Amino acid sequence: MAKQKENPKDPRAAVIKMRKEVARKIAEHARLPGENPTAVPGLSLFRRTEPTACFLAAYEPGLTVFVQGRKRINLAGNIYVCDASSFLLSSIDVPAESQILDASEQAPLLSMFLRLDMPVVREVINRDELPEPKSSVQSHGIAVGETTAGLLAACSRLIELLDTPADIPFLSHLIQREIVYRILRTPQGERLRAIATTGDLSHRTARAISWLRANFAKPLHMDELAAVARMGVSTLHHQFRALTAMSPLQYQKQMRLQYARQRMLMDGFDATSAAYAVGYESVSQFTREYRRFFGQPPMRDVKSLRDGNISVINVA
Repeated sequence: MAKQKENPKDPRAAVIKMRKEVARKIAEHARLPGENPTAVPGLSLFRRTEPTACFLAAYEPGLTVFVQGRKRINLAGNIYVCDASSFLLSSIDVPAESQILDASEQAPLLSMFLRLDMPVVREVINRDELPEPKSSVQSHGIAVGETTAGLLAACSRLIELLDTPADIPFLSHLIQREIVYRILRTPQGERLRAIATTGDLSHRTARAISWLRANFAKPLHMDELAAVARMGVSTLHHQFRALTAMSPLQYQKQMRLQYARQRMLMDGFDATSAAYAVGYESVSQFTREYRRFFGQPPMRDVKSLRDGNISVINVA
């Protein structure tokens, strides 16, 4: 039987071709396992060479494009699976649980992360040439979509700038604007549009999320948080849960526990010092909530981390 020839005009063939090209460029510039920062502002390239257990990480506003491997993300019980055909859009700061499913030395998970600049996003949205969305889709602050040839081509050109560093200051901003445009043309782009649009409830909720992330060690007063968001307390509760899949109090608790874990692991804090550093008034309450969240008491958990029995890696 004659082998069927690939149709160069087939949209799927164009996507596959561009995906292979982006994978080649990421592999070329991300030679070490883990995060590989680059000279392009906001751009990091990732290579993962083995599956991991579930680990907790904080997602910041940004775009992750996957071109090889597979990863699972759990946001308060909402499961997202990213594979070589996927991009992950995170429009807010949100803690989530991640797990690398498919990765090896021979076929590593390859991805790129681009931090989103909200003023740039708003600039692109305000251009008259950008069509209005067909419908308003309510979703959480992270979304998974299918990569297009146009998005992959723009990502490929951005990575290509690493070969000509002198071009980065001028061209990287132009290419990043195109990437934002490509995202906004996808169904998932509506969530980014809502977050970036001043006056939208999602935008005001995102402002409250950013404030809470920066002030998680302070006592939480919902009227104060609602004032930051410029909305009523009940409306804020509803919008906050819609974006993060958790209440403001649950969000604060996760931020406190993750930061306490980091202080014990990286700075040598004991459990008592870590508890007080993140705003707990009761060490016994901190220990109970830490055990419930991480599965072990604080110091035993940190020992497991140091011994390499638990995976803690950067997001992407």
